[in-house]
Amino acid sequence: MYYTFIGAKNFRRYEGMKFEKTKEVLNQLVADLSQMSMVIHQTHWYMRGPGFLTLHPMMDDFMDDVNDQLDEISERLITLDGSPYSTLREMADQTKIPDEVGRWDRTMEERLATLVKGYRYLADLYQKGIDVTGEEGDDPTQDIFIEFKTATEKRIWMIQAHLGKAPEIDA
Repeated sequence: MYYTFIGAKNFRRYEGMKFEKTKEVLNQLVADLSQMSMVIHQTHWYMRGPGFLTLHPMMDDFMDDVNDQLDEISERLITLDGSPYSTLREMADQTKIPDEVGRWDRTMEERLATLVKGYRYLADLYQKGIDVTGEEGDDPTQDIFIEFKTATEKRIWMIQAHLGKAPEIDA
């Protein structure tokens, strides 16, 4: 319960917490970034073929970036008095990024296209966060969302360039 001072000896009582929509987006990102890390892991573990020597270590960088985002998002949620998902069950139940059993018959192009799809979803979710934080007046979280959306769009561009395609960020 929050109180705010509105004049001499007068306080206004608030039943709800601040930044409720922002916290919902942050927690959705906790689930989705956790799942995206596994999708990248699967790409890392199940890749074969041309480009392996370059792409395999690159997936380590992708995982590090997603895990760094996950940590910062979770810590921001805690800072706002939220409670991040913290079990595999919660994350699996809440994520909107699909998973699939690892298979050796997928091409590198198919695996990278899966990553692009996941990154596009994250970019859209970061945009939703940017919009929500603007509505709720949470500038610090908005800055985080803007930074991570920019980094995610760069990943999309890089993978798409490798596939010989335009980034299609504005499509």
